[in-house]
Amino acid sequence: MAQINENYLKLPGSYLFSEIARRINKYKTEHPDAEIIRLGIGDVTKPLAPTVINSMHQAIDEMGAEATFRGYGPEQGYAFLINKIIEHDFKPLGIDLEEDEVFVSDGAKCDTGNIQEIFSLDSVIAVTDPVYPVYVDSNVMAGRSGDLGSDGRYQKIVYLPCTAANNLKPEIPQTKVDLIYLCFPNNPTGMTLTKAELKEWVDYARNNKAIILFDAAYEAFIQEPGIPHSIYEIEGAKEVAIEFRSFSKTAGFTGTRCAYTVVPKSVLAYDSNGNPHSLNKLWLRRQTTKFNGVSYPVQVAAAAIYSPEGQREIRAVIDFYMTNAKIIREGLQRAGFTVYGGVNAPYIWLKTPGNLSSWDFFDKLLNEAQVVGTPGAGFGPSGEGYFRLTAFGSRSNTEKAMERIKNLQI
Repeated sequence: MAQINENYLKLPGSYLFSEIARRINKYKTEHPDAEIIRLGIGDVTKPLAPTVINSMHQAIDEMGAEATFRGYGPEQGYAFLINKIIEHDFKPLGIDLEEDEVFVSDGAKCDTGNIQEIFSLDSVIAVTDPVYPVYVDSNVMAGRSGDLGSDGRYQKIVYLPCTAANNLKPEIPQTKVDLIYLCFPNNPTGMTLTKAELKEWVDYARNNKAIILFDAAYEAFIQEPGIPHSIYEIEGAKEVAIEFRSFSKTAGFTGTRCAYTVVPKSVLAYDSNGNPHSLNKLWLRRQTTKFNGVSYPVQVAAAAIYSPEGQREIRAVIDFYMTNAKIIREGLQRAGFTVYGGVNAPYIWLKTPGNLSSWDFFDKLLNEAQVVGTPGAGFGPSGEGYFRLTAFGSRSNTEKAMERIKNLQI
């Protein structure tokens, strides 16, 4: 008799964005002529940059010629892309990395979900609340979570509430934890940490032999000076942190799929006897066993981002999205909403009006304004009473959505 992994039964009935899609489809069936504006899921709308497309075409042509055809590539990524990543993303920040400390992958979602495999099932994890669901769900699937309580929290997971009371910034855990998931600029709230605030987390990890899993997928959207773009800007972070980055939002690769994870050789974890082991070696072993690498044309396209033309083109798109974020943020403020984020990230986090629940506000926004956002409760218990909008729509849809929301009867 084949038996299932019963940890899957501990998960909620559907993934957050699947439930959103279900409600939208139901509304569309009942209102086929409705013009729905989607500012919910964080998917980009601008096409790939011309330099990226040209490079991808050239790489595809190479794949069609016997002399330049390539089969399996290195699972951890081609050196031509890794070296550009190091040269452009880290050296300007004063961060030195070696080529074999960077692992190219098909997405930060995949890597943040898979990284837990190299840690003991006894590891205690801490997550910010609200949180990107993959961090929690992947650990539930693995068996680290315990049962889901009536309060919406898993028994064995340490939740770090981020609410108006602490300006949406997590506080250092009062209990000892082993793995800490941090995402800054934050998805879903759009908030950031200063270097001093991030140093507190690095110091905690060093003092407790914990590991920080730092999701920096939105660092390219930072607008204000002094905000760290990498956790490795903090002294001691290369001893305790793994960093995840993505080309999905930075360069429109949501459907093209390319990202990378940095695992310094100096990051150590321990076996049951207290002996240290390099997480770099463990992640290499995991990737070379379970992953066959990102395709050559996609990696060539990603490398083109770092050309002068590519940098100009993707910066123009990022500026476009951040202008959308400003339009949303200021439009919501004028409409009387309490708003967070939208300054250094393409996400705007708002307090739902009139004590509406997150899902009730979702339904109200869909039914009365035909605008789709994401209920804060879908990101964790502390997200209840909040709502997320994204800046990845078109300019006209963004402006139209703000007009519709302004006219809502609250």
